[in-house]
Amino acid sequence: MASPVHGNESSGRQGFRVRYAYSMMLRILPLLTGLIPIVAVFSSYWIAASTGSAPSCNPFLEGCTSVSATGRYPPASYLFKGAMLPQSIILSCYWLFNVAWLRALTITAGQVPRNTFTIGTLGVTGSLFLILYVTFLGSQEPFYEFMRRYGVYMYFLLNVLAQIVLASKVLPVARQLDMRRLVTLTKLQLVLAWFPFALGALNLVLKAVLEDSRPAENRIEWIFAMQMQLFFLVSYFSWKETHFSASFVAGKVPSESGFLIAATTATARTATGHHQSGNGSE
Repeated sequence: MASPVHGNESSGRQGFRVRYAYSMMLRILPLLTGLIPIVAVFSSYWIAASTGSAPSCNPFLEGCTSVSATGRYPPASYLFKGAMLPQSIILSCYWLFNVAWLRALTITAGQVPRNTFTIGTLGVTGSLFLILYVTFLGSQEPFYEFMRRYGVYMYFLLNVLAQIVLASKVLPVARQLDMRRLVTLTKLQLVLAWFPFALGALNLVLKAVLEDSRPAENRIEWIFAMQMQLFFLVSYFSWKETHFSASFVAGKVPSESGFLIAATTATARTATGHHQSGNGSE
């Protein structure tokens, strides 16, 4: 006959399961951030091409359709919007946890974190523009078309800027900590973050010299959309390299109150909140 499980033992096991599940979700957050748009776009394009609402081709080589066209009309739009709207929340979480991660790394290096919330502001605002873009996708009215284009441009721009700022801040810290693999990963992220500007310059040249530049614009759009997701995927290995973990803290703490994210790397722990602390860090 099995002995009864005491209440504190049962609650302890339940707490362990919750912590383990939370740790696993945080560990795969960069993977979700990068893979969800890729899977959503390619799946939506397969549906759109199969139903005749988009031409069938290799868009990276032939440029027969744009990324937006893959989720513009039903039934592909149901999958596209159903994936990309939750993606805005996942993307916001990704950027907020990156703020906590950067602060923990910076403190590990013996420095004071400064202006880290610039990254969160850019990234979360870009996520909100993703909602705007997806909401008006498929609308034909001129105003809605303007809102869709404005939303997608700001979504891409603000996220790329957040990527550049994050990688630029992580690189000197990684060098000071002599974390060579992290230095290599961050350099790769910098290349990925700056690459869209090279694509933009190429797009301007092609529009000036080609009579019909639309296929070239579509190819560049597909390359840009996919390579931006690679930055998020690389973050998985950066977080893993630093043994990043985090926890939520609610309630009052010294000099602050409200919601916090406590971040831990291999050798440091810090917390990011909504108010600036008295020592000059955010």
